[in-house]
Amino acid sequence: MDERLRPMLGIYEKALPPGLAWARLLAVARDAGYDYVEMSIDESDARLARVEWSAREKSDFRHAMAESGLPVRSICLSGHRRFPLGSADQEIRRRARDLMVRAIDLAAETGIRTIQLAGYDVFYEPSTADSRQRFEEGLAWACSLAANAQVTLAMEIMDTPLMGSISKWLPYAERIKSPWFQVYPDLGNLSAWGNNVPVELALAQGRIAAVHVKDSLAVRDDFPGQFRDVPFGSGCVDFVAAFRALAAIGYQGCFLVEMWTDKAPDPVAEVRKAREWVEARMREGGVLA
Repeated sequence: MDERLRPMLGIYEKALPPGLAWARLLAVARDAGYDYVEMSIDESDARLARVEWSAREKSDFRHAMAESGLPVRSICLSGHRRFPLGSADQEIRRRARDLMVRAIDLAAETGIRTIQLAGYDVFYEPSTADSRQRFEEGLAWACSLAANAQVTLAMEIMDTPLMGSISKWLPYAERIKSPWFQVYPDLGNLSAWGNNVPVELALAQGRIAAVHVKDSLAVRDDFPGQFRDVPFGSGCVDFVAAFRALAAIGYQGCFLVEMWTDKAPDPVAEVRKAREWVEARMREGGVLA
């Protein structure tokens, strides 16, 4: 295989030791064998502040990527849980749109290609027909901004029912109709909801921006499921079948190991072990030579 066609395998920022400067964090990911990092802009004030970086801070960030030789290719924009596009509160919706504008600007100005969106109309308030309508209107507006900036917005398949499958994402894609609005399947979330994962992935042929690689425990009548902190190989995800399905539809994009190591005594050892385990399943599934 042409080495330039080898699938890129990234690592989620929150899997890496906290508190590191960007140059050091990227070097740690590189030395653990990863090809890129996915930045987190979550609900915390510290990470939300990244969308307000000055020109100098953005320049320093670009320099850190150049110095380490490892890029940040995507942003996980989960800050919309705190400021959702579908909120009944007009001020929260204003904050949500401001966050979207600034995140797109940050991506465009630092070379980040993809912003992963959280598929929540609201999170801390009741979901209603009105909140879902406001959410969709916000998505359509955001896709227009993204098109102008040539930044891809990719909807994650989520840990909540609204966006718990690719089938549930497709109607939004059909109505918004933008090449800058794609889907970001999470193999753990897809599996936990009991979806037929190969069938779901086939529905998204040609529309997958990247794939989250994560294990999970399935939702049952007597159990709400577990969508994080499930060690690879101990959950419900049939990774080999999922990778085979992706190979069958000709998927040639990136994969992102999503994990958390805040309870691990040695986070670097954990992310290295995870990479080795995932790559072995990727080889079995035919997406990695």
